[in-house]
Amino acid sequence: MALGRVGVALRRGLALRCPRCGRAPLFDGPFRMRARCAGCGLAFEREAGYFVGAIYINYGVTVLLALAGYFALDRWLAPSVGWQVALWGAFAVLFPLWSFRYSKAVWLALDHLVDPDGGGDRPAAGGR
Repeated sequence: MALGRVGVALRRGLALRCPRCGRAPLFDGPFRMRARCAGCGLAFEREAGYFVGAIYINYGVTVLLALAGYFALDRWLAPSVGWQVALWGAFAVLFPLWSFRYSKAVWLALDHLVDPDGGGDRPAAGGR
């Protein structure tokens, strides 16, 4: 897998575009993902539970940012623990709401690197 291909897939994911063609947007609105790409027909959600990996990505990024932010603020500004808990607690609730679109798009881009043809686009085994 070429490093350039990974970069293209991740750029398309972070731009919220189709990982295969890069032309069509993944979302119709702030919280509504399209079923398929309008440009190339790639199925975005392959099966129930397909985006569980995106939840892990979102959670991991949120925890890393909150912990790094907590320790950075504690080191440089030394605010009270109560103020820090309130700030980072609010961050841990609001950030995933903003970033879930990006985590879904990055998950889809990573899956596209592994399965460029799109597993949901092929007929099931046995010709059915």
